Formats: sequence, C-alpha cells, structure tokens
Amino acid sequence: MGTIDVNSETSTEHAGAGGVDMRLEVVVVPVSDVDRAKGFYRALGWRLDADFASGEDFRVVQLTPPGSPCSIIFGTGITPARPGSAEGLILVANDIDVARAELVSRGVVVSEVFHDVGGVFHHAGTEGRAAGPDPQGRSYASWASFSDPDGNGWLLQEIKTRRPGR
Repeated sequence: MGTIDVNSETSTEHAGAGGVDMRLEVVVVPVSDVDRAKGFYRALGWRLDADFASGEDFRVVQLTPPGSPCSIIFGTGITPARPGSAEGLILVANDIDVARAELVSRGVVVSEVFHDVGGVFHHAGTEGRAAGPDPQGRSYASWASFSDPDGNGWLLQEIKTRRPGR
C-alpha cells in the first residue's frame, strides 16, 4: 500500500492569482427534462434559487442543497454535455446514516453505506466498494451513492471532523 500525502495548508496560505479567494459557486448538471429534474431536486428539499427562461431555446434552473454554499444549475441551452453524464458529484454530511435515511424518506434510491477497500477515496463505478461504513469510523471514508432521473451520479460522503485548513 502506498503513502497518503495530506496537505494541511489553509486556503489563505495558498491563495489564487493575486491573492484573490476563489470559491466553487455553481456546478452544471446536464439533464434531458428540465421540469422532471426540477421536481426531483425540489423533492430532496433543495432551495429553488432561480428559474428563468427566454424563449424555448434557453432556460436556467438553479437549486441549492440545504447548508451548501454551492448550487447546481441545469436547463435548456446551458451545456452541450450529454444528459446523465455528470459523475462524482459529492454531497457531504456529518452523519451518513441520517443523511441516507432522509434521502430514502424523500423517495430516492440510495445505495447501502460503503467504504473503499483501499481506504482512501472511492473507486469509479462500484469497483472496490466494501459493505458498511469505514471500519475505523474515519471522516472522509464512508459513502453512499444515488442518481438523479437522468443518471447523473451523486455520492454522499460522511465528514465528521474536517482536516486542518478546511
């Protein structure tokens, strides 16, 4: 097994160009049916921030998960990406069992909790998944997965304690 290099710098120690903070604000999610996707994410309890259209060729819908500073957008004329092609969209919760149960109660098909056999980060697809939460109870190591109606792949990750600088 290899070693793991963990950086403990804070974002201010390694600021972007000219020392300007840069935060991830919005992620584009490619969907085939805007209203169906809007209904799915609203059913998750996500806040509807915007739904704007200018004609039949352009519509943008923005939603934000509870407690998140980052939103998603989707719509018509937003991206040339194939609907359902987004993978590895990660939602973080401090208790994966509670978060998973909430998603299930909202009608989402969610995998059982798993951890990666290598103990670092999940492999692509379902390869390398071991049943149950991380045996050592470490933050960043327990996962569950689900997809939206188009097949965009979401991961739920448990983080109880953040690493220094995060």
